[in-house]
Amino acid sequence: MGMKDDDGVNEGGDAMSPMNCKDINSNNSACKKMEDEIDQTAHRMAEVAGDKKCMEVPKCMENEKPPNPLGSAIRQCVNNVRIGVPCPGTLVRHASLMTMVEIKNRESVATDFMPVLRSGFWSDIGGRENMEDAHVCIADLAKTYGQSSFSRQCPVAFYGVFDGHGGKSAAHYVRDNLPRLIVENPDFNLELEKAVRKSFTETDKAFAKACLLQTGLSSGTTALTAVVSGRILLVANAGDCRAVLSRRGRAVEMSRDHRPCCARERKRIEGSGGYVDDGYLNGQLNVTRALGDWHIEGMKDLGAGGGPLSAEPEIKKAKLSKDDEFLIIGSDGIWEVFTSQNAVDFARRKLQEHNDLETCCKELIDEAIKRETVDNLTAVMVCFHSEPPPNLAVNIPRVRRSISAEGLRSLQGFLDSLRE
Repeated sequence: MGMKDDDGVNEGGDAMSPMNCKDINSNNSACKKMEDEIDQTAHRMAEVAGDKKCMEVPKCMENEKPPNPLGSAIRQCVNNVRIGVPCPGTLVRHASLMTMVEIKNRESVATDFMPVLRSGFWSDIGGRENMEDAHVCIADLAKTYGQSSFSRQCPVAFYGVFDGHGGKSAAHYVRDNLPRLIVENPDFNLELEKAVRKSFTETDKAFAKACLLQTGLSSGTTALTAVVSGRILLVANAGDCRAVLSRRGRAVEMSRDHRPCCARERKRIEGSGGYVDDGYLNGQLNVTRALGDWHIEGMKDLGAGGGPLSAEPEIKKAKLSKDDEFLIIGSDGIWEVFTSQNAVDFARRKLQEHNDLETCCKELIDEAIKRETVDNLTAVMVCFHSEPPPNLAVNIPRVRRSISAEGLRSLQGFLDSLRE
């Protein structure tokens, strides 16, 4: 509270009637009431400060309701000590009056989210003669491969889509071996991202050795995997499959398509001794990263350079929150006819209807076929809640519309023609 100036107005700007100690002494009942309010305020301050000496309950508070905390207290009229009065109309407690328990409870609302994982998948041969796609869904990666003794706080779930080309062997090999190599990697329990990155290249080299023993395996595949451990989502991509996260209905792309038209990929290719011809890597492949394809001359090298066709994945991480609804992993046949946002909107509507992930994947693929995609189709969906996505209230902004002078003249001419 501000001090009073000569005109009877507080320095803070609040008007009050002139009052001094002489006036108070002439009115014993008013002074007594004011002293009681002061004692009550001091008692509350002592509670906050933990002053046991001042914790005695004032007599005025016995058998009575607590007074209005916004009541006035003009302590300078009694002992010249000023006490700040709360601003009328506010309901916000100052941070100094909040207990540590209250602060922790508020913080835990944002940090205590833990995803409830459920998944579904669907595949279709589409317009191709052969099915070359593969996929995998593993709820507990370590337990599946006999490594349950690993001391991780949360199980590691693993999902992947592999889009083969030149045959199905590479896609099936990567599906069957990549998850195992991730678990067996020494960094699995310490640095999961490092383990995933290394396992991609190790799987590629292992497939090269398998192709030497059995030439019929020669083929290639793109690979996109998603690992969920607690609140951490880690997506690794090599090729043109795509992962899209729905965050309150907004599409968040968790991968980038690796195609020769990408400037960054073109620079890497040319630095590795390759080239881009008519939109194709070395005039042969329309992807710039893939596992396999060791049989194509000039694509890969077991040496340090690695060659223009890279098996190293591009990795993106996200910390999941309650706003993150589900993840769509799809082969490129889906993304030929769906934009990322279009796929999220479609999946949200279907999940709100039936909340069944496998049915939703099937409907997504059926819709892609209706839109005349010609490739193999595979979709894997991972949901982070047991409930369907909520309906979102969309605020449509009011747009002030205007018409140009030329448009106004055209409209006037049209209206004049109607009169004739």
